[in-house]
Amino acid sequence: MLKMTPLNQTHRNMNAKMVDFGGWDMPLHYGSQLDEHHKVRSDAGMFDVSHMLPIDIKGNKVRDFLRQLVANNVDKLTLPGKALYSCMLTPQAGIIDDLIIYYLSETWFRIVVNAGTADKDTAWILAKRDEIAPELEITPRRDLAMIAVQGPNARAKVWQVIPGAQAATEDLKLFQSTVLDQYFIARTGYTGEDGFEIILPAEDAPSFWTTLHAAGVAPAGLGARDTLRLEAGMNLYGQDMDETTSPLVSGLAWTVDLKSERDFIGKQALLDNPVTQQLVGLVLQDRGVLRSHQKVIAQKDNKEYEGEITSGGFSPTINKSIALARLPSQISVGDEVDVLVRDKKLRAKVVKYPFVRNGNVLI
Repeated sequence: MLKMTPLNQTHRNMNAKMVDFGGWDMPLHYGSQLDEHHKVRSDAGMFDVSHMLPIDIKGNKVRDFLRQLVANNVDKLTLPGKALYSCMLTPQAGIIDDLIIYYLSETWFRIVVNAGTADKDTAWILAKRDEIAPELEITPRRDLAMIAVQGPNARAKVWQVIPGAQAATEDLKLFQSTVLDQYFIARTGYTGEDGFEIILPAEDAPSFWTTLHAAGVAPAGLGARDTLRLEAGMNLYGQDMDETTSPLVSGLAWTVDLKSERDFIGKQALLDNPVTQQLVGLVLQDRGVLRSHQKVIAQKDNKEYEGEITSGGFSPTINKSIALARLPSQISVGDEVDVLVRDKKLRAKVVKYPFVRNGNVLI
């Protein structure tokens, strides 16, 4: 039996094509994935991300606990509402999940974890809580829904439908959040565009979705979400990273604090293992489509190197096929490589991602 978000019937009423996404019944698109992609880049679109899980952690030692639990340093969070992106690691430095941590008070932090890893994450957090700070209260919040409104006009359209939202959120910077009545509003997203991710009571989600739609926000499904995040150079758990990869070879070194004296799970393994790989962008020069798991062959200084595409697809904004690929550290931006596609070698160029941000092509 597939799990359903509070918006399941709403999606069906809008004739969405529903698919099994990691055990959840989710909308792939509402007619045209391409139109949804362009709508987010040019105006505003909304995504049901209620399959993701907010987890509230409360207690006097919550900051101490998170210092050890995640690779980024929660001591960066000093302003209530500020958010931090981080990875949660195994002792071997494999990525259990990537997540966002919100600082609400010294006794209350909220983390939002991925849908496919939610059960695993919750079990890990509870086990570590029992080891480090058993007095902490940890509450998975399946009573909440989450809607992402993204695009250059996203914030203005949210302001139209939530009374007082403009005054409460106009000065929010990226990776900041605030609470307004029943709405938890964060200036975060997974598309490379501006906008909000809004957490609200599950029972209020259908009417809020319908009101956003009436204000001109287009519904968008998993298909557009994937092409948008790929263009934005954002990792997808299970493809670009997992428990077999460290953040240092997944383009996430910026989320790891190795400078402070703070210890955290996986730190020693990161220090002990020299980095020999990197995550890079690829743009296909020939006709074809780049896909995950395709083999990449590179020639450098009379040596041959091999790598693999982790995420790939057609970019509607650039009108070319693009990819993220894990390659040996010897390969540089500007190099040309071969990608094996159906036993044919296609030429691709190594580029620095992101490919697109805020509607602008960056490559």
